[in-house]
Amino acid sequence: MATVELRFSAQPEHVRTARLVAAAVARRAGVDEAVLDEVRLAVGEACSRAVGLHRGHGVTTPVRVVLTEEEKSFSIEVGDEVPGAGVAAADAAGVPGARSEAPVEEFEDPDGEDEMGLAVIRGLVDDVEVSAGEQGGVIRMSWPTTATAVLP
Repeated sequence: MATVELRFSAQPEHVRTARLVAAAVARRAGVDEAVLDEVRLAVGEACSRAVGLHRGHGVTTPVRVVLTEEEKSFSIEVGDEVPGAGVAAADAAGVPGARSEAPVEEFEDPDGEDEMGLAVIRGLVDDVEVSAGEQGGVIRMSWPTTATAVLP
């Protein structure tokens, strides 16, 4: 199992880099070429959401992206460190996952951008989960891979 971890400061200009890295690693892991645009878009949406949460809540820690190649799948986790953010949005968007029952900071999204972002991700990725708790949240997405990975 190969893993690539990317951490970047919560600046919108770094989202493009995360998308490019995700697509390159997905291609090498054996994700079908026809799905790579969906990978790019989903990672961009998840990273933009994390950047927005960090900036909106004054969190200075980096956004974390973990790309993992497993035997028959490729997964990406995008993590933020905003306690409880996105729980209601994930529920409203119908995204499955674990929600901590520990008390978390109340999160408000008056424009519904968080819910919309999660709905877009849900539309792009068949296998997606959102977990949230007092340590922050994680969006986990995965795609099937082909038997032989494409090498550079």
